[in-house]
Amino acid sequence: MRKAFALVGFASAMILGATPQSRAADPVADFYTGKTITHIVGAGAGGAYDLVSRAVVAHMGKYIPGKPNFVVSNMAGASSLTMMNYLTNAAKKDGSVMGMTNPNIALEGPLKMLSKGGGKAMFDVNKLQWIGSPLQQPHVLWVWHTAPAKTFDDLRTNKVILASTAVGGDNYTLPLILSRLMGAKFDIVTGYEGQNDVFIATERGEVQGNSAILPNLTSARPDWFRDGKVRVLVQFGTNRMRQLPDVPTAIELATREQDKDMLRFYARKFSMAYPFVMTQEVPADRVKAMRVAFEQTMKDEGFLKEASRLGLDVDPFSGAEMEQLITEMNNSPKAIVDAVAEFIQMPK
Repeated sequence: MRKAFALVGFASAMILGATPQSRAADPVADFYTGKTITHIVGAGAGGAYDLVSRAVVAHMGKYIPGKPNFVVSNMAGASSLTMMNYLTNAAKKDGSVMGMTNPNIALEGPLKMLSKGGGKAMFDVNKLQWIGSPLQQPHVLWVWHTAPAKTFDDLRTNKVILASTAVGGDNYTLPLILSRLMGAKFDIVTGYEGQNDVFIATERGEVQGNSAILPNLTSARPDWFRDGKVRVLVQFGTNRMRQLPDVPTAIELATREQDKDMLRFYARKFSMAYPFVMTQEVPADRVKAMRVAFEQTMKDEGFLKEASRLGLDVDPFSGAEMEQLITEMNNSPKAIVDAVAEFIQMPK
């Protein structure tokens, strides 16, 4: 009898001993173990969006429970509209797919920028789940060293040919704003698939400049920036960047307060310059794990070393901050939103 009780006691101890281990099981780790996450970049290969994405996900997997691998694919088209429509309507919704989109997505609610009236945007920007942005960085307007413009004032008298990926993207909209608000003279040529195509077109003499995020120059063409082959004439953030202390912002160049207010409104989206995003259907615990992994990656020595090599000024913006920013953009004064909407109307 004593032996039987001893066996029962041993079995009970084994069961009780196993309970804490069962409770400690991590469903996120269970899901991601042995998996590969597909990260889709809403831009062409070789540009800043592509380079930044690859630098981040090269180190992010080790901070996700289960340590999944990453594979990066590019889906250029319509300033990330093609990628966003795919991500939200065709891609898996289980946390095995993540995207990186153009920051214009932040303005899709109030301005419907990605297509006329928002008709081709098959997603609700307010229902997306934001992971974070590794940089807060605005676009700059740069011109080739042979272009007939050494300062912004030159653009009011000398026309410059600029390259653009698509109507509705920043590399179209920002020059359009400068033209309509401040009298800058541009011919804007659309249809370039990605930033690398823009660079090649510039070298061939097809175009004379472009509006782009600064790392497109510092990482993809560092010799251009270093050797003075390009001139940066305007930056579009709310304040001057540390790398460009002598280049004026568009806000500084504007003379009317209403114009300054419009430019400030538009510039706020650059806080999320490289938005990493997942769809609303992804389980909350997997989104949380991805956010934590992103934040840890921003402190990773290997990532920071790679970012430095690429000329990236790492300045993270969290997923929670991105959610708050989009809410604030949606609640901006109607008069300012309407004024911006009028100025960015595309020519027929």
